[in-house]
Amino acid sequence: MRKNFGTKPWLYPLPVLIIGTYNEDGSADAMNAAWGGLYNADKVVLCLSAGHKTTANIKARKAFTVSFADAAHVISADYVGIISANNEPQKMEKSGFHVTKSEFVDAPLIDELPVALECQFLKVNEDGNIIGQIVNVSADESVLDAEGSIDFTKFRPISFEPAHNSYHVLGEKVGNAFQDGGKLK
Repeated sequence: MRKNFGTKPWLYPLPVLIIGTYNEDGSADAMNAAWGGLYNADKVVLCLSAGHKTTANIKARKAFTVSFADAAHVISADYVGIISANNEPQKMEKSGFHVTKSEFVDAPLIDELPVALECQFLKVNEDGNIIGQIVNVSADESVLDAEGSIDFTKFRPISFEPAHNSYHVLGEKVGNAFQDGGKLK
């Protein structure tokens, strides 16, 4: 038997995306955004309201980074989601995050978050969503395996669980994509 909940924004898992931008004065800003993802194989989409400082920064600087929050930085990741840079000029300092300028786009990489997409702003689509071109994916060596690929167990990204407003770590391998289903052929 199923229980019906009606219309809810419950998509599982929702990544915890930390969007990095530069303010007009050159200082860094970051915000937590759960509503975003791939728009195409080489593009991202972010559902950000027009009132966010980050939205204005993206339009002005034509660039942003998308870092994936991890289990080690839940408090800082949540903080940049509940505090607006429109109201708190010391938001980044208070978050505990540090930044390094991307080599590829005019946006900051968050040093503490080991995996990031570096993106050029393309457009705001008809629904008001921000579309960006991925120009680089960078990962800290601390989350790489012996072959130089991202090791999910070292990375430990988190997901937002919307029914209970909680964060959960991802990581347990349960199968092999594009392979296990072949057993049913």
